[in-house]
Amino acid sequence: MSDNKMDKADEQILRAAKEIIVKFIETGRVSPTTFPENFRTIYLAIEEMVHGPICDLSEEESIEE
Repeated sequence: MSDNKMDKADEQILRAAKEIIVKFIETGRVSPTTFPENFRTIYLAIEEMVHGPICDLSEEESIEE
């Protein structure tokens, strides 16, 4: 299997994020200027729900200090 091929879960995450962002665009809650930031936020939120939280080392280091 190729490294470039998305697994089924990632494909479904992308599809769900796309559907959500389209609804937000249709209702006027997302504009073209805010699209990149909003899409990323939605995608990462869904990904975290599917795969679990992603550990961020910079946050861990600041908590320990």
